Amino acid sequence: MHRYDLIACHDCGVLHKRRPVRPRQKARCVRCRSVLYRGIYSDASRMAAIVLAAVFTFLIAQFFPIVELEVGGYSTSATLLGAIRVLWTEGMQAVAAVVFVFTILLPAVELASLLYVTLSLRQGRRPPGFDHLLRAVGAARRWGMTEVLMIGILITIVKMTSLAQVMVQPGVFAFGALTLMLAIVVSFDPQILWNIGEHLPGPRRTAKKTFHYAALAKGVPLVACHSCGLVESLQKTVRHQYCARCGARLHRRHPDSVGRTWAFLLAAAILYIPANLLPVMYTHSLFGKEDDTIISGVVYFWHSGSAGLAAIIFIASIVVPVLKLAALALLAYTAQRRSRWRPMQRTLLYRIVEFVGRWSMLDIFVITLTVALVRFQSLAVITAGPGAMAFCAVVVLTMIASMQFDPRLIWDPIDTHGEKHV
Repeated sequence: MHRYDLIACHDCGVLHKRRPVRPRQKARCVRCRSVLYRGIYSDASRMAAIVLAAVFTFLIAQFFPIVELEVGGYSTSATLLGAIRVLWTEGMQAVAAVVFVFTILLPAVELASLLYVTLSLRQGRRPPGFDHLLRAVGAARRWGMTEVLMIGILITIVKMTSLAQVMVQPGVFAFGALTLMLAIVVSFDPQILWNIGEHLPGPRRTAKKTFHYAALAKGVPLVACHSCGLVESLQKTVRHQYCARCGARLHRRHPDSVGRTWAFLLAAAILYIPANLLPVMYTHSLFGKEDDTIISGVVYFWHSGSAGLAAIIFIASIVVPVLKLAALALLAYTAQRRSRWRPMQRTLLYRIVEFVGRWSMLDIFVITLTVALVRFQSLAVITAGPGAMAFCAVVVLTMIASMQFDPRLIWDPIDTHGEKHV
């Protein structure tokens, strides 16, 4: 069997023989039922067209105002870049940098890389830097948060209707369209694009990077690349083994996975206390100064008749972080003890934690837009508080903790029943 024909499950490590699936179909692991890969339309022209449309929509979303407020003869409007600039000038450089990276930089990296790759594949060639670009796509995709930002925009608009006259601007529609387009772009699996590109002519690789698909010997330990999915023989005599195709470092299990998970969890748990106790926003108006915490924001929406939005913010900003901390602590503890307890349920719990982790940034995006919009000189001005910085750190730390945890540790103590693991 050739290594091109094999694919390893990300969650439990079982090896499968790759089989073709139709577009919109999914191939699932036979043991833990996680999605191995999805069927996509392999027409490079179609992929390039969708990505190009997403790029134009992305530019419109960044440079056109999102919403405009008018009250007492004053009017303000904000773009996403303008909102980030306001945070930066008010001393919240860390929060501004995080919002910029998650909502602008990483989506731009993903779209630009995919556009370059798909246009080259459309011409029947493998472009220079092919491997590095697809690795960048995979990394950017895990942190990009356009869909979370879109929900944050809608919540901000509803919140502002009680303060001023709200006029929706073209940026809102652009972000809505971009969210839908990115949902399609996500289906362009970098591992599948790697397999397409490997059979096309392109720049010569150096001797160090040259490889050919070859049969794998029976009984030899195997290891799978987490970037491009290539399965290779594990070289025990080499201290640091790198993927022959994309150059990523190979490891049978993430180094110090449990220890690193505990470290980031502990830091997040410590910061969770000031994140909820300290003000996330300060409101300066003709009626004085008011401090707003995350809880007070939930109460505000509840009493103003927006129970649905209050529930969304409460779940995303309070319930989800607590459950993430508890779930990751459970996963790390059971993996450390090599527990055989309910591996399927623990794997499902890990997938849920990975999926919902980004949604806790919802409150940070609402604060970013609110601070930029409510700037009516002597009437009312809203600034960000230290609670926003602490909460932002909690979200980032819990996401890093979930990425450091290796779900294959859940299945290592389980009997193999003849399956091959990597």
